[in-house]
Amino acid sequence: MSRLRVVFAGTPEFAASSLAALLESQHEVVAVYTQPDRPAGRGRKLTPSPVKQLAVEHGLPVYQPQTLKEPEAQAELAALSADIMVVVAYGLLLPQAVLDIPRLGCVNVHASLLPRWRGAAPIQRAIEAGDKVSGVTIMQMDAGLDTGAMLTEVRTPITDRTTGGDLHDRLAIQGANALINTLDDLATGTAHATPQSEEGVTYAAKLSKAEAELDFAQSAHQLASKIRAFNPWPVAWCGLGDDRLRLLMASVEEGEHPPCAPGTLLDHGGDHLRVACGQEGREVLCVASAQLPGGKAMAVRDLLNARHARLATGTRLGTRLDKPAAQASEGETP
Repeated sequence: MSRLRVVFAGTPEFAASSLAALLESQHEVVAVYTQPDRPAGRGRKLTPSPVKQLAVEHGLPVYQPQTLKEPEAQAELAALSADIMVVVAYGLLLPQAVLDIPRLGCVNVHASLLPRWRGAAPIQRAIEAGDKVSGVTIMQMDAGLDTGAMLTEVRTPITDRTTGGDLHDRLAIQGANALINTLDDLATGTAHATPQSEEGVTYAAKLSKAEAELDFAQSAHQLASKIRAFNPWPVAWCGLGDDRLRLLMASVEEGEHPPCAPGTLLDHGGDHLRVACGQEGREVLCVASAQLPGGKAMAVRDLLNARHARLATGTRLGTRLDKPAAQASEGETP
């Protein structure tokens, strides 16, 4: 089997899983492209991406251009004489001139079942939308946004306990394995690309902290899906007096409840907070894991055992008073 010369382009932990698999494969990683170091943490210290950290550990050449649109950057890439470029959550647009440089073009590891959830946040949007299945697509890249022909597809279920973090970690592993299999097929000339369907296209918009605030007028199913999707980031929250209560795991209680103001804490279950929600507060959201201001995330049973008065039956959630971000309670920022 032919050994491919691979240029790898990626930035976050999800991409690092694919790079690690490549380093264990028969193929040769000749260089790594990743985003420039960014400020991170409370000290805002310049921090290398997870992909860069892994590349440096293995002594690989690392390139961090601000853009790949400049002729100089393209000439630098061409000089590597790569057979193929593997792109995983890189974060930079690849112009057609770059896509044409490697002998076998560029392939992308995308965390959805294309054409559903093209775009920046496919993992979280799939859970938020209540999808029952997700997966990874390895595609041959073209100039569109995740529109290339599909080389490999791997599926995995989404359950009512799946969080964004769970699905991220699972797809990172499945995507890495699918990538190696695809590269092996490309090396032997046995890979087959299938054009994406024109039907069922959806777009996964980038996540923002602003959309993490919960509206208890929404249905219990919508709220539970959003809470799981936004765990571990940006973390769903609601007002608790003039503070934020962060919610990390929730489910739906079947059946209707007598009318109640949405956001009202009902009689507690043994292991969860019961929150009135939906039309006229007739539905019940069951919260199993939460984080009080200044505290750690923990199971609700432990919060209730501590007899927190702020979580008493009848308390109305979702009425937080605005305050400057600088005064936010410790532990609120992901």
